[in-house]
Amino acid sequence: MSDDIHYYEPARGHGLPHDPFNAIVGPRPIGWISSQDAEGRLNLAPYSFFNAFNYIPPIIGFSSVGRKDSLNNIEQTGEFAWNLATRPLAEQMNQSCAMVPADVNEFELAGLTPAASKIIQVPRVAESPVSFECKVTQIIQLQRADKEVVPSWLILGEVVAVHIAKWLLKDGVYDTAAAEPILRGGGPADYFQLGPEALFKMFRPGATKA
Repeated sequence: MSDDIHYYEPARGHGLPHDPFNAIVGPRPIGWISSQDAEGRLNLAPYSFFNAFNYIPPIIGFSSVGRKDSLNNIEQTGEFAWNLATRPLAEQMNQSCAMVPADVNEFELAGLTPAASKIIQVPRVAESPVSFECKVTQIIQLQRADKEVVPSWLILGEVVAVHIAKWLLKDGVYDTAAAEPILRGGGPADYFQLGPEALFKMFRPGATKA
């Protein structure tokens, strides 16, 4: 093994001050998930392991590492909303990840406004410029290669309604950078902000260049 390569097997530990896995697989979009339980109590929490998984129909998903309030609520109602975390909302997003009892409303804790959704019962974050209303398609408990289950759950949901602030639509095309989305890096506190300076274009082979 080359001295220039740090090699490790995760089951035996990484031998570093901090696990590099989520820094390598990053930066990642943030799953800022609003949910409510069967009695209507609201919850809002950011999830680091989040992404889109299908185009038609649009399906997004996030992983709850441990049984958290969002998972419990979504199991009860079958619904959740995703809200875009942006640089202007970074502090409020961070406040919403505080470890508080299930009966604490993170909308209130972070000074955010619940906005009524159109199709689902779960409210969106009014201050966020983009939100998805979602209905659960699958909840999957993750497992190791040897089939032993681990205490993490992948929640997948079909996007049934989309809300986009009109100022983000430039000639009808969504402007990703203009929204100033923030992305999760690794370590205990690393985030990244996406801006227009990071943009470059690369068409697929054979694609028509409009």
